[in-house]
Amino acid sequence: MLKNYIKISLKVLTRRKFFTFISLFAISFTLIILMVVTAVFDHIFGPHSPETKTDRALGVYAVKYEGPDAISTGPAGYGFLNRYVKTLPGVENVTIFSVFETTYTFREGEKVKLFLKRTDGNFWDIFDFRFLEGAPYTADDEKNGNFVAVINQATRDKVFGGESAVGKTLEIDGQRFRIAGVVANVPFLRFASFSDVWAPISTNKTASYRNQNLRGEFQALVLAKNKSDLPAIREEFKTRLANVEFPDTKQFNKAFGGLDTTFEQASRNIIPSSNFESQPGKLLAVIVLFMVLFMILPTINLVNINVSRILERAGEIGVRKAFGASSWTLVGQFIVENVVLTLLGGLLGLIGSLLVLDAISRSNLIPYSEFQMNYRIFTYGLTLALFFGVFSGVYPAWKMSRLHPVDALKGGVR
Repeated sequence: MLKNYIKISLKVLTRRKFFTFISLFAISFTLIILMVVTAVFDHIFGPHSPETKTDRALGVYAVKYEGPDAISTGPAGYGFLNRYVKTLPGVENVTIFSVFETTYTFREGEKVKLFLKRTDGNFWDIFDFRFLEGAPYTADDEKNGNFVAVINQATRDKVFGGESAVGKTLEIDGQRFRIAGVVANVPFLRFASFSDVWAPISTNKTASYRNQNLRGEFQALVLAKNKSDLPAIREEFKTRLANVEFPDTKQFNKAFGGLDTTFEQASRNIIPSSNFESQPGKLLAVIVLFMVLFMILPTINLVNINVSRILERAGEIGVRKAFGASSWTLVGQFIVENVVLTLLGGLLGLIGSLLVLDAISRSNLIPYSEFQMNYRIFTYGLTLALFFGVFSGVYPAWKMSRLHPVDALKGGVR
């Protein structure tokens, strides 16, 4: 029976080509927008190289300090992270790194803009960078303040003309570094790992960053041994935040923050909270709400088009009901027809999404980003297509299945 329903649905689609075109356009266009947005979110928050251990990694990306007359929110100081995060019990590894900063170098008299991030040696053990040549600098390099650096492929191409860079020197920020390794480009939206150049924290021009400052330009990432250890680690850090020793309680006397996933940190920044709480549930609800609102208009249009299409088949419905077809049989047939239509629209949407994502990647609108379709995005797209098919087909199918055979044969609606 299902096979016959599918055959009928394909013939119905060719009967009124204009309605079919409008339906396919609405479905495919909506899915392209939603799938592209989903791909961007997956690109930011999903497990992609070099951030592949997101299931057991949490970061301290920002801390909020409050005092009698002042409030400060932003990256933490190195001393704060070294004291309250670096020593957390029960973790596999912890890395402290700076927020990337803009710097410049020169090649044949031409100014080249680069991003610089300073890290400790553990940074390379937590993130899974793909080395194209050479190797990372070590914890000893960071400890001894050795002027070594790792660069990405784009920097090698711009500064060294694509030739091997290991062992050569690069002058940035008034300092000269020996290149230890070259890694594949990291997308700009992977904020924790992204940079053009990575150098040891100890190569900072001044040692003042090591002071026990609460505020600064540093972030930290904690890697748990097991995913199940994360709640205990979060709770321990929360306790430590409640007991921060402030150098000047007249300036600040309270600290707020937490160990977050990147999505949780985004919720801290986007959803207002007096205590700087992460609210991933609310952020997810807002995203879903916008997606639903975006889908309502094309869904209503599809419902109206389906009603018009089915009204034209009132005679067919009347004959089938006169020969004993049940309402449920007719509902099933109409829903199958609509699902076939939306799956065709979904296929067009998938192809369109691939083309749009490829165009965005080639445009370099977001540096080093390569948007690709994966099983998660494909699953979302398939789910949305089925939603369109079922939701926009149920009401028209139910409406026509309720027709009395005589009314249906007359082409009217009771």
